[in-house]
Amino acid sequence: MEWIFIFAAAFGLIIGSFLNVVVHRGPVMWGLIARDQHRFGGLAFPRSYCPHCRQTLGLSDLIPLASFVFRGGKCRYCKAPISVRYPIIELAGAGAAVAAVALWGPSLSALLAAVFLWALIALAAIDAETGYLPDAITLPLILIGIIANIGDRFALLQDALIGAAVGYLSFRLIGMIFKRLRGVDGLGQGDAKLLAALGAWGGWMLLPVTVFLAALLALGGVVFAVVLGKSVDRDTEVPFGPALVVAGGLTFMLTGAGVDVAAIFAPPIDL
Repeated sequence: MEWIFIFAAAFGLIIGSFLNVVVHRGPVMWGLIARDQHRFGGLAFPRSYCPHCRQTLGLSDLIPLASFVFRGGKCRYCKAPISVRYPIIELAGAGAAVAAVALWGPSLSALLAAVFLWALIALAAIDAETGYLPDAITLPLILIGIIANIGDRFALLQDALIGAAVGYLSFRLIGMIFKRLRGVDGLGQGDAKLLAALGAWGGWMLLPVTVFLAALLALGGVVFAVVLGKSVDRDTEVPFGPALVVAGGLTFMLTGAGVDVAAIFAPPIDL
């Protein structure tokens, strides 16, 4: 059985490499940020290039994880440092694939779960870098989640449908109230669509736990930033997407492992 995990890890590294292309070029393609000399092109063309010197990379520069290590984390042409985001996402892609196979076995469920986790990885990285959660990923993710749960694969279909609706509407309502009180956006529509996607895959029961954990993670990130000496005040924008992704992915995988996550945080009360 070990070969299955080796294959999953290798395939996950390759997908992680592709996710780096999505993270780097997607925001420009989808009109979220302006095209510049460092970010340009589509998902297939042109060939991968160094964002600093724009030199087209050879095959030896594109081996997931290994190229970063062998090149010392630098471009072999201009010697500019390569963002640590590249190996992190490649490792995350491999981890997602291995986790999916470990939890669901070599099956269609594992493949679908891996696709879900890979999409979450891309969303977290894009939001962290640009502050956007692209519709090009969140909206298909909602639809795919509902389709995946036809037959109650990860959650009962009715729970998935309710999860998608409640996830979106709850965050939209909170965002509208916040904007009415403060006059600025607190939660963007991207966060609402992401929560809808999480509900579509895992069911509405996971949403309260997911939001609670995400809030703790986001708060922890703010505290960490303050400890590092960064200036943080009430007007500082803090991307909530990465925290929501980590919390959502964690609760989804725990559920796949047979853990009743909702019961942990809201145990039944005997009257």
